[in-house]
Amino acid sequence: MVEVRDTERDLHRFRVRLGVAMAFVLACFGLLAVRFVWLQVYRYPAFHAQAEDNRIALVPAPPSRGLIYDRNGVVLAENVSAYTLEISPRRLARLDDTIAALSEVIEITPRDRQRFRRLLEDSRSSDSVPLKVRLTDEEVARLAVHRYRFPGVEISARQFRNYPLGETAAHVVGHIGRISQEDKRRLDEQELLSRYAGSTHIGKLGVEQSYEQVLHGQVGAEEVEVSAGGRVVRTLSRTPPVAGANLVLSIDVRLQRLAEELYGNRRGALVAIEPKTGDVLAFVSRPAFDPNLFVDGIDTQTWQALNEDPDKPLLNRPLRGTYPPGSTYKPFMALAALGSGTRTPQETIHDPGYFLLGNHRFRDSRPGGHGSVDLRKSIVVSSDTYYYKVAFDMGVDRIHDFMKPWGFGQLTGIDLLHENVGILPSSEWKLKRFRQKWHPGETPSIGIGQGYNAFTMLQLAHATATLANDGIVMKPHVVQAIEDPVTRERRPTVPTESYRIPLRREHLDLVRSAMVDVNRFGTGRVAFAGTPYVAAGKTGTAQVVGIRQGERYDAKRVAERHRDHSLFVAFAPVDDPKIAIAIIVENGGFGAQAAAPIARRLFDFHLLGKLPGEVRETRLPKPVDENELRDVPESVEPESVEPGNVEPGNVEAAGSARGTDGVTEKRP
Repeated sequence: MVEVRDTERDLHRFRVRLGVAMAFVLACFGLLAVRFVWLQVYRYPAFHAQAEDNRIALVPAPPSRGLIYDRNGVVLAENVSAYTLEISPRRLARLDDTIAALSEVIEITPRDRQRFRRLLEDSRSSDSVPLKVRLTDEEVARLAVHRYRFPGVEISARQFRNYPLGETAAHVVGHIGRISQEDKRRLDEQELLSRYAGSTHIGKLGVEQSYEQVLHGQVGAEEVEVSAGGRVVRTLSRTPPVAGANLVLSIDVRLQRLAEELYGNRRGALVAIEPKTGDVLAFVSRPAFDPNLFVDGIDTQTWQALNEDPDKPLLNRPLRGTYPPGSTYKPFMALAALGSGTRTPQETIHDPGYFLLGNHRFRDSRPGGHGSVDLRKSIVVSSDTYYYKVAFDMGVDRIHDFMKPWGFGQLTGIDLLHENVGILPSSEWKLKRFRQKWHPGETPSIGIGQGYNAFTMLQLAHATATLANDGIVMKPHVVQAIEDPVTRERRPTVPTESYRIPLRREHLDLVRSAMVDVNRFGTGRVAFAGTPYVAAGKTGTAQVVGIRQGERYDAKRVAERHRDHSLFVAFAPVDDPKIAIAIIVENGGFGAQAAAPIARRLFDFHLLGKLPGEVRETRLPKPVDENELRDVPESVEPESVEPGNVEPGNVEAAGSARGTDGVTEKRP
């Protein structure tokens, strides 16, 4: 049977299928057309921006950091331009191989590698990390020739911070360092991170840190065209950065350098203040360090050497180091006794060489005592017995309340960060600190600047400046003015007076004249012999380790680091004070031996206008030993002290602050 095909039906089916296929094709083309319209018309702005972003980059332009000068215009911190070799780790597959290849082109030292590794740990993957800084012209030329071999490696022109005077005033000026992750977290919390776009460094210490926002300036931006490899082709537009403001310090760098030279290899701290303004004229911490070591990242060996040095060069002694003030505390105790009515100027005591409390003797530094002692003589001869009694009669809380406005045991508010508050003891303080009550036997030692007393040299200098300024308190500061880098207009930072301590004029005059007699007839007479100006001062000797009661202190038998500290406070000229100073020479012994001669040389320079070289050539009294200073002067003016009763030599605090068990109480 033969099958008959229906041609018409087959043709109809074919046409239907063809129509469906054509409809499907047309639908697909229609969808493509719609998509093309969507992409080309409606999405054009977005895709155009993305294309421009691939071709155009917005590069932050970090500002130039402000300069730092001393009060006479000497540059203490500046910016220098140089080239640096930088690596972007995210663009490198084999970082070590790249560094090895670069070392064949220029010298890459082990210190460079160590610093790079440390900075790499502190940076994000997107950061550019310097491998070698301050390239020479020859190194730049070599790298430029081989640049094509090292994708992800750039030669960048950078500004570097430089401290031309090195160690001089290092603890005041401080230094900058690479921005760490901790710095970024802190800036982010303060909503300041955007201001540091493109910046690599931030202030880490001193005024570089405390005035960071003033010195840093405002970031700018450059719109640049880049190639497919990420290299800049041309600059399209530029918003210039605003340079940071300059700082004019109150420091006189000539006075500062002279003070540092006078310390030699000894340890200690010194602060000199202009009483009427609060300007810090010198701020010395010895030994010191070179801040240039920290700018590019300090290597491990150098950091370890500085950090483990027993002399602690990184410690800011005037700001952070606390010491018992010794007998330099006595002029303030005298004012406290007068102001509280505990003593009158004419009232005398008999000083047998000790103060007896119960069965315990608080010894005076002079075994036989000073005989009949009034308030003036108590300062001139530095009678411990007198101030043992004053302190016991006043009580620790009355002493605390009087000393607090002078700044003892308080933050001075100086424009440097991390100031130590020190310790001004009271019964409430001891209860909080040790959960123990204050015992009467702890009070006498407070009167001679021992016991729990622990103050910074900044606090002691601040109090001395206030005494010189008739009780008018000026906030100490190291920045005198902020200078506009373009107009050079200066905005003073010197504050007005903070407050006034109520003092009776006759009390103030009595204490100040007694301090003048210290330098004329007392323990400071040798250091200040022949001065054409009148200086008021007070020596002090602070005990470092205890000795048993009945045992005499012998410096020759004590390890150098266990010997007494040498202290001195002074101001001059008395009728119109221009400078007030507090000095400590650690383990320097008797106050008149080590500390007072430094003050004399600094006063000669500051008041007489001599250059440091001229001051060094000035004939000054030779250092003398403690026994020579104990000798009674041949002539003493009767209006100042009683003839025949002056005992100028005195190891004021040494061996006198004893506990009831016969051993010096340990200070916290």
